[in-house]
Order: sequence, then structure tokens, then C-alpha cells
Amino acid sequence: RRGHIRRTGRRPPAKKEKEAKPLVHKANFEKDVVYLYQFTRTPLLPSMSPYCLKVETWLRLAGLKYENVDHKLKLRSKKGQLPFVEVNGEEIADSAIIIKELAQRYEKDLDAALTQEQRNIAHAMISMLENHLIWVLLFWRSKNPDQMIKGYKVNLQHALGSRLPNAVLNFLFKFQFGRKGAKKVKAQGLGVHKPEEIEEFGKQDLKVLSELLADKPFFFGDEPTTLDCVAFSVLAQVHYISDEVKYALKEYMQENCPNLVGHVSRIKERCFPDWDDICTKLDLNAHLPKPEPETKENKEGADTEKTAEQDKNESEKELEKDNTNEKTEKKEEKPEKAAVEENKEKEEAAAK
Repeated sequence: RRGHIRRTGRRPPAKKEKEAKPLVHKANFEKDVVYLYQFTRTPLLPSMSPYCLKVETWLRLAGLKYENVDHKLKLRSKKGQLPFVEVNGEEIADSAIIIKELAQRYEKDLDAALTQEQRNIAHAMISMLENHLIWVLLFWRSKNPDQMIKGYKVNLQHALGSRLPNAVLNFLFKFQFGRKGAKKVKAQGLGVHKPEEIEEFGKQDLKVLSELLADKPFFFGDEPTTLDCVAFSVLAQVHYISDEVKYALKEYMQENCPNLVGHVSRIKERCFPDWDDICTKLDLNAHLPKPEPETKENKEGADTEKTAEQDKNESEKELEKDNTNEKTEKKEEKPEKAAVEENKEKEEAAAK
């Protein structure tokens, strides 16, 4: 740097400081609206991710205003996860932390009425669901990607946000998802067991949940809690697999745990009255009001108003044109009159 100053007599230009990246993706956010980033919709249930479905179910039960962000699967949280949310310019990642933070901020604790003993039971059941039963399901998905695609009627072009032909995507998905999923399940510890042993683990988890629920509408009585959100988000993944595909856990739940099937239906009816719209239209924000389509009467009225306005403008233009012509004629009249008077004067002078 000193050598540069000696040679040129000038200091090198100062480097421009890099502009700080925005803390959130949704820069024009609305105050206290929760912006949810998750996976795309599927034809049989709102999300194939139990964690995404869990957060959206909780948001609906809590009555918080939220909006799904269509990010074309390009974004992840700073922790590399989906789902994550942004609220008031701040990112919150991980489904459990999202629920905990939002419950505290907006005083929406679904577990407020629980005793300490019930809270302990809920903690144990949530741990079983998310650290065990989900992995039983993931094992089946990773070993049977064809069955998974068929079972959830997944259109990979939509699900992955890709324009590649479905045949190509099917091959890539089966290769990548199957291999990566199997590695994850093995690293978690469950994948070292035989398929029939893993299946039995899943059945035991369902049996425990069924016995805890018994004949109650929800796990701790008449009102749903966080455990109900988590259980629904996992059990729905099993229950809504198409009948075209045979899955042992679904059959076991239907035959031996009908109360769990009833629980899934109750949460669905309570939280997702727009379920059919979500799954049919694959609409991320079916819960938000849509702008009213322009009716024929309104359109005709607008056209009439537009025609009247056009007529008015044309009349004004015609009037302006007439005024301009009149002024031009008057200007032309003046030289003509002057010429006549000049000729008259010349004739009178000649006569004299």
C-alpha cells in the first residue's frame, strides 16, 4: 500500500463495505403474521413432512394468523431445516422451538391446563413419536420409494419444483431418497434391525398411544394439546396412505387402534375444514380469503362507465376542435377584411 502511494501519490480507493444480508426472506412482512416455510402440498394430505404438518396444525389450533410462503423449495432455515417461520423480521427454526416460542410470545399455550404429571406424559409420548415412530415410517419410505410415491399419489414435478420429466425424476428420487433415507435410519440406530423387527416396534408405539387415548376425544380430555398436534401429524402419514398400497402399520392401526383413526378424523375436521381444497388444488393458502372474481354485472357496469367516459372525452375533443377552427376562421377573416378596406382606399384615391 505504501509503495502504491509513493508511485502514484494517491491512496488506493477504499473498498466498499458489503451490504448486510437481510435477516429474513420476507422483507415486506406484516406485523404479527407468521410466515411459514414448508414443503409443497400433496393430493392426500397437506404435507408429507410430519414436522411441517405439526406446525401448521398447531398454528390453526392456536388461532394465529399465518401465511405459507411459496419458496419453490429453494429455502431452508439457518439450521438447514424445513419447516421454519419468520415473524416480525425474525427467523425461528425447528418445529418444537417454533411452537414453544410462539406459544410464549402470543400466550397460546395449548398445554396450560395440564398438570405436571400430564406434561411429563406428553413429553414422553412426543419423544416416542418423533424419535421412534417417525423413523419406523421413514424406514418404510426409504426402502419402498415406489410404494411411497404411489401411496401418496405424488407428482414429483410439483413436489420437487422441477421441469424434468417424471420418468427422470422418479429414477433420481428413488436413487437419492432411498439411499440417503436408508443411511439416516441406520445412523439413527433403527436401521440396523430387520424389517419385521422395525414393523413390530411401530405396532408397539401405536398400541401405547391407543391405550393412552382410550375413549377420550383427545389425549388429555375434551380439548387438544400439543401432543394431539404431534400425534396427528405422524398418524396422518400412516392413515392417509392410499389403499392401493399395502402398509402393515396402516392395517394394524385400522384393525387394532380404531380410536387413533377417530382421533385423526377429529383433528382434521377441527383444524382443516379446507382439507379438500388443499389436496385437490394443492393450494398452500387455502385458508386465506381470495379476491372476489369480477362478476358479469360488475364487468358490464365497468364497460358502460368506460363507454360513457370515452363519449365524454370524445365530446370534449370535438368541442375543443370546433373552438380551434372558429379561432382559425376569425384569424383568417381579419387579413381578408383589411385587404378589402385597402382596395377601397386605393380606388377612392384614383378617383380623386
